[in-house]
Order: sequence, then C-alpha cells, then structure tokens
Amino acid sequence: MTTTRRTVLGGLVALGTSLAAPRAIAARCPADASSAAAFTFLAEKIDQYGSGSTLRVPQSYTGGFFAGINFVSSFLYDEALTIIALIHEGSAAQLTRAKVLGEVLLYVQQHDPIGDGRTRASYQPNPLITADGTPYIGSPAAYSGNQAWVGMALCHLYQRTGQRKYLTGALTAANWIQSKTWSAAGIPGYTGGRSADDQPLTFKATEHNIDIGAFFAMLNRQTGDRSWASRSAQAFAFVRAMWDNPGRMLWTGTNPDGMTINHYPIPADVQVWAYLATRDPRYSQAVDWVMANLAASDGGFTGISFSNTDTSKVWFEGTAHLVTALKVRRARGDQARVDTYLASLRDAQLRAPNADGKGIVSASSDGLDTGFGDLYYASLHTGATAWYLLATTGTNPFVL
Repeated sequence: MTTTRRTVLGGLVALGTSLAAPRAIAARCPADASSAAAFTFLAEKIDQYGSGSTLRVPQSYTGGFFAGINFVSSFLYDEALTIIALIHEGSAAQLTRAKVLGEVLLYVQQHDPIGDGRTRASYQPNPLITADGTPYIGSPAAYSGNQAWVGMALCHLYQRTGQRKYLTGALTAANWIQSKTWSAAGIPGYTGGRSADDQPLTFKATEHNIDIGAFFAMLNRQTGDRSWASRSAQAFAFVRAMWDNPGRMLWTGTNPDGMTINHYPIPADVQVWAYLATRDPRYSQAVDWVMANLAASDGGFTGISFSNTDTSKVWFEGTAHLVTALKVRRARGDQARVDTYLASLRDAQLRAPNADGKGIVSASSDGLDTGFGDLYYASLHTGATAWYLLATTGTNPFVL
C-alpha cells in the first residue's frame, strides 16, 4: 500500500466527479457560464480568509460531510492546481490571486519549522501565519509528489511572470526531492517523502514519480541545466517499470521495500497522468483501460471512479483528468467522450449533492472508497473545480 497526496485527516477525504446527458445539460448550463461560475468559486474560496495581498489559503473542502466536522484544511496540491487554473484564465484579477497563492507557497517553504526546503501536505487557513511567524500546519507530512506539485505551480508562475523568486522556490523544492527521496535501491525511483513525524516513507509511488518527472522536465527547460533532464528520465523510468504490458495499465507503485510491486488497488490517476506527463503512446492504452474498467454511474451522473476498489460512485476530479487527457490525445471518438463527460460535470455543478452552482463536488455521493484507506464525499472541492477548469480549456498542467 502507498500513502499519497490523497491522505486527508487520517482517512477523511473528499474528491469526485459526475456526468450526465449532454444536450439537456448544455441548455441549462452553457459552457462559458459554467466556467465563469467555477472561477468565481475559486476566487471566493481564496478571499474567504483575507483580501488584497494578505497571505491566505483557501480551504479545500466546503459543505456536506466536512461541514459537520468543521474541517477547513487547505491542501497544497489543491492550491497548486488552483494557481495553474487561475493563470490560464488570463485576467489580471485572477493572475493577482494566483500570485498571492504563489507567495504563500514561498512563505511556507521559507518559514517551515524544520527549515530544509520542504512544504507540508496541508495548512490551516485561520490564521495561516501564527504569532511567531511560522505557518499553521494542518497535516505535517511532506510527500514527494506534493513537493513536485508545488514546484510545478511555481514553474507555471515563473513562465507567466518572469519573476525569478518563483524559479528559486521551484529549485528549492526540487533539491529537497532529490536529496531526501531519490533511491537507487530495489527498483530505482523516488520514494514517498517524509511522514508526519519526519520518518522516511520508503514506498515508491507511480503517481509521485510521474509528478517528479514532469516537474524536473520543466526545470530543465527553464534553467537549461541538463541534470534535471536526466533526473526526470530516472523518474519516468520508474513509471515504465510499473507498466503491465498484458494488462495495458500501470501498477500503483511498490511496497516499502522499494521492490515488491503493489498490485492492488489500481487507481485511475496514474493511468491518465502518465499519458498527460509524457504523451507516450503506450500510456494512451492506459487511458483506454480506465474507461473500460473504472467507468461509474451514480445519481444520473456518469464518469470514472477512483480505483478498482469501488466503482459505485463517480469521482469528479478524476473525470476531469480524463477529459484533459482525451483533449490532448484527440483519437477517434475522443471528442464525443469529452462532450459527454463535460456535460455531466456541468450537471454536477448544478445538482450534485451539496452543489452551489459554482464549484465541483468531489464525489457523486458520500463514501467513495479509494482503496487507499480514504473515503471521498460529495463536498465542494477546490481541486476538483480547478481540474474541471483545466479540462474545459484542455490545459495540461504537466507541461509549460
């Protein structure tokens, strides 16, 4: 089993997707209005605990199950996605919000109590900065994949603004990943990072190595330093080692020994992300595997689920991943699939449990079992909303 960015409050998570009949939905929620509403949701979440240049983080989940337990944590993975989505919206107002979140990434990196360049899985929004100037940490774990997402967001900001501080922050994250998580033992690759009590996580996750490979490729492009290209190749070599040729899919990674392959569960994200990060034709087959094996319908919504553990509910974020990959791939029949999935996501925006007409909830109904010890809920989610916006524009966050 591997622990990844999915872990929330010891197994309480909310992610999801939902879809439905395209023509009727499009009439109720045109694409432009739907996207505008989703951007409004992200802006409102960012400004919930401050305005202007005040450093602040948006809580990741709103309403439903999480309202009942007053869970307000902000996950840096969700913030990274939000930054990338806001950058690609194009307006000055949304770029300003993206830059504020970028400043947050730099602040928490520079003011971490351990002080070695890491960031943590989540932070608390009220107040983000404590009396002694350290950030209010929610989940203290430092997963390698999360560091890579922070780095990718900073690379996107550097690409858009040219401000060197973002590249400096990205390099800090990259050097932490390289020094703390590279392992040539077993199947060579990058390990999971550091646990909440700062112990090494020795499993190797396919997801993390996809993230790291894409991040290091960005750094190679932006710095011209070929060492990042070779390190990117090492991460992607681990991903290839997880390829199951007869099954045309990727395993989730290794057990803590770094060698024994973990064969269960099989998650959707690594299949789709491998294709997005590399555009390798072999991983196009993994995209097809997801549609054939993880299809889900629930409450009138249609999409994909999180893993082969539970396909009774739709995972909205994952369905947006799939839409993005199909837009990049553009194979025969992909446009019709995109139209159907996007129509159902827009329907979920309007009528999924706990919907507010703006954000996207995580799952089509409560209790989606990921197979990794987490349950996802029908709560509004900044990460799912950001992925929906990336999907609508066909923006691939793994490349600049």
